[in-house]
Amino acid sequence: MKGTYCLIIRCGGTETMIGSLGMIRFPPGYYVYVGSGFGSLEARIRRHLRAEKRMRWHIDHLLSDAEVVSVFYSTDKRRLECAVSEKLEGDLSVKGFGCSDCRCRSHLHHFETRKEAEKAVEKAFRELGAEMKKWDEI
Repeated sequence: MKGTYCLIIRCGGTETMIGSLGMIRFPPGYYVYVGSGFGSLEARIRRHLRAEKRMRWHIDHLLSDAEVVSVFYSTDKRRLECAVSEKLEGDLSVKGFGCSDCRCRSHLHHFETRKEAEKAVEKAFRELGAEMKKWDEI
């Protein structure tokens, strides 16, 4: 299985060292992290959900202080990671987060509520014509 995913993350507010980005303050709320798994989508999602892992990506550092509450994904063959992320972008998107291999401003976006975050993800996938599914194994 290959495709694009969005992690919905609850963060109570933290300040965390994020690799080369340095110390970043994350206000409380919900964050959507957009990623892809074109090697194995399932393995990538399962890795994010594990507590024990080697710190490799920006998101690994945030997840040490925050919790994934839901995951949405699409097995669309198109590489939609950047297109989805651009649709979620707002004033509180974390500049440079998760996008060192592309030209996006960010792949991590802040929302006040879980409902707002999930609706934004649903809308982004719908506008791109991609079927979205919810990961049920959290």
